[in-house]
Amino acid sequence: MATARRPEGATGIGGAKGRRSRGGGTGRGRGPFRAVGRALHFPFTGAARGIRKATHAHGAGESGLGKLIELHGVNGAGDMMITVALASTVFFSVPTDEARGRVALYLGITMAPFTVLAPVIGPLLDRLPHGRRAAMAGAMFARAMLALVLSGAVVTGTLELYPAALGVLVASKAYGVVRSAVVPRLLPPRFSLVKANSRVTLGGLLATGIAAPIGAGLQALGPRYPLYGAFLIFVAGTFLSFTLPPKVDSAKGEDTALLAADEQHLHGPHLKPVKRPGLRTVGIAVTHALGANAALRCLSGFLIFFLAFLLREHPMSGQSAAVSLGIVAVSAGVGNACGTAVGAWLRSRAPEIIIVTVVGFVLLAALAAAIFFGAVLVAFLAATAGFAQALAKLSLDALIQRDVPELVRTSAFARSETLLQMSWVLGGAVGIVLPLKGSFGLLVGAAIVAVGWLTTVKGLIGSARHGGHGRPRVA
Repeated sequence: MATARRPEGATGIGGAKGRRSRGGGTGRGRGPFRAVGRALHFPFTGAARGIRKATHAHGAGESGLGKLIELHGVNGAGDMMITVALASTVFFSVPTDEARGRVALYLGITMAPFTVLAPVIGPLLDRLPHGRRAAMAGAMFARAMLALVLSGAVVTGTLELYPAALGVLVASKAYGVVRSAVVPRLLPPRFSLVKANSRVTLGGLLATGIAAPIGAGLQALGPRYPLYGAFLIFVAGTFLSFTLPPKVDSAKGEDTALLAADEQHLHGPHLKPVKRPGLRTVGIAVTHALGANAALRCLSGFLIFFLAFLLREHPMSGQSAAVSLGIVAVSAGVGNACGTAVGAWLRSRAPEIIIVTVVGFVLLAALAAAIFFGAVLVAFLAATAGFAQALAKLSLDALIQRDVPELVRTSAFARSETLLQMSWVLGGAVGIVLPLKGSFGLLVGAAIVAVGWLTTVKGLIGSARHGGHGRPRVA
């Protein structure tokens, strides 16, 4: 029996050889081709596996947070492609004076209606608690279609550029509001909102940094090509939105929210029942933190537009306008990434004190840049503003987690995000109308920060001394 079975058992050796010969030889000749094939696709598959491993670490894969991080990266990459195309069309393709008028027209046609629409975004999305994945997919698909519309408008220069750009802006901010509301549903065990948001934000920043040079390369081929890239990216994002866990669409335990800062209006299930629950349950710490963040977001919009025109007209010493703008943009991006990373490290510290400290530091940096105006200090201000904006936003998230009841927490994120976007629009409008005088402009920026800091510092420090309205849960 042993000898009878031996030929069958030998198929693992001899039989295998026979099969390989039927396929075209012993297979030794195909080995090098397989190795070359693996080497060619490894940069893509290896990078994909590395990204998946990073985004799904520490329980983020099981909770669904990893998928949201990847989706936010897709969102950031698509937005960057559209930004590259629009900036090249509206800003870089014409002389400075004409560019200023075109950008002002762009802001007037797109930002003014957005300022009216922005307050509606939060309440509208509050009415769609069971359709958050569909809302995110809709925002992605809308931008994909609008990218195609823009691809024709950037070549012909027709007026359809402006309503299409407005649509992209509204869809982008709607996605941001929904994303903020979704994060609490996807927290892994022992994760705080500040840590989860830092991961999501870092994912978006990394994707934006990768997409920027790719978009610039596509722009060199023609103004349409970054928008074609955006179309493909947002189509992929549309399908990725539906890969989020079904619990994203759950509205269990949630309610609608409004904003107020006075203690007499605090209410909620833990105090007394009301006919219409609101975000008045947030308390003083959250609203003061929101005011400080609004000042930083206003400064961000101001610096983007003011420095864009200032450095184009008066570049840094020894540098071209493009290089000068690039230095400031890279400084702001590095500062934002560092602030996000530090936010996770400081997650157990008092968020009120963090906000007071970083806003005060930005105020000093803005005053120094205004008084001793120069290339180094301008780049330092951009980096400091980016760092402070990221860290203050993460601290605001921590305060919402600590002080806002779960009943209205997701709505709190939606409303606060809308207010911050409106602040950015206001700052951008101020930056457009100011004369191109460096010291004067940065003094205006410092004044914006000073107003936000001085009106909130007392309330934030008082909240930190009393430990907030509840036990801190920012671990």
